[in-house]
Amino acid sequence: MTQCRPIRLDAAALSGYARLFADSYPRSAKFTPQYLRWLYCQNPEGPAIGFDAWDGDRLVGHYVGVPARVRVQGRELKAMLSLNTATHPDYRGQGLFIRLAQMSYEAAAASGFEAVFGVANANSTHGFVRKLGFQLVQPLQASVGIGGLAVDWDLALRKAQFVRAWSAQSLAWRCANPANPVFMRRRGHSWQCHAAAQGLWLPAYGELPLTEQHEGADAPSGALSPLRLFIGLLPQGATRLRRYAPIPHSLRPSPLNFIWRPLSPRVGALESGSVNFSFLDFDAY
Repeated sequence: MTQCRPIRLDAAALSGYARLFADSYPRSAKFTPQYLRWLYCQNPEGPAIGFDAWDGDRLVGHYVGVPARVRVQGRELKAMLSLNTATHPDYRGQGLFIRLAQMSYEAAAASGFEAVFGVANANSTHGFVRKLGFQLVQPLQASVGIGGLAVDWDLALRKAQFVRAWSAQSLAWRCANPANPVFMRRRGHSWQCHAAAQGLWLPAYGELPLTEQHEGADAPSGALSPLRLFIGLLPQGATRLRRYAPIPHSLRPSPLNFIWRPLSPRVGALESGSVNFSFLDFDAY
């Protein structure tokens, strides 16, 4: 009989989570105690929220979201990015993920969080939508191209019903990911942001508008390949991505979907074509 308890953030707990991730995802090397300390404990928006499943003294399940400031339908609010989940192979098929996620959302709502957002692959989208009440807003675009995105930021921000509200401090934290650092440089009216995807020759790429909130952001610039991978969303009409070509679905590891769940009656559904989102806003790279 498993018991569910709130996550802990001490060194012993982080080491235990790293072992569970190694058992659950043996091909992934990023879930080290150092990475988890950065993600769970050092976020300037606050510590991670989540629950663990225990069978006696054995950790068998884990679900976590991290705090994020977002601007939704013109109002800035506190949201949670749904992120890490792991179930030990011996305990799969028992509904632990759903139990832990629902308890995490209830705890987040009680702490003043007004929404949860995330990115789900083809296998997990059904569970988020049918069992946890998420809205499937739209699939992420995935394109490869050359150079900048040519975004009309005035139009993009005017039409965006959802956009991350990055501060200089939260950007510096995001760029300091020990598993895959993010690099930033100013070009024109944008921040160009990139991180290794298929090595540095094909980096994950996104852009942010230059705003007062970003002044003082401290991040390494790094060399940027002209060939770039864009995975994300821009509000309809904000750019034509003329120098980018969509990646065929048959060549993608798994289609990714932007999902959304309000936790407050003050927050509603989002319209397709109204989301501003890039790799910077979640944990793909």
